[in-house]
Amino acid sequence: MSGQLKDTATELAEVLWREHTVYRDRTGGVVIRGEHVQRWISLAPSAGRDEVLLRAGRILEGGTTAPARSEAVASLSAGTGELAAVCRRLLAETAAGPSTAGSGQGRSKRRPRPARRGGHTSPASWLVVAGVVAVVGFYMARATGRI
Repeated sequence: MSGQLKDTATELAEVLWREHTVYRDRTGGVVIRGEHVQRWISLAPSAGRDEVLLRAGRILEGGTTAPARSEAVASLSAGTGELAAVCRRLLAETAAGPSTAGSGQGRSKRRPRPARRGGHTSPASWLVVAGVVAVVGFYMARATGRI
């Protein structure tokens, strides 16, 4: 299966991108990198006998790969054209996502924090600081025998 996976990935890479790099990853799958489009696709054996797990993601600045944004299971016997169609759909889903490198899939959308008014320290913080100073002063006065 691994030899077939590598051959299929090489054929698929030639259909998808004119510039590409095909290599084997640590898990035994095959990765196709399109540096000029800043995208990657991986093919990994799936639970089915003739099935392959296709995953697509982005390539970040510096060449590191971001986690997969979309994935699908396809049949290897479907042919290169059908696999290319599935890959194009995954790549379109990847491109449709947020364009910032730090935002990942599955994160909750945070509301922006309200702008701070005035200085850096709130009155409640000053009250806490004054309380701590008073407690330390009381302790020091008691330790020296003045109280």
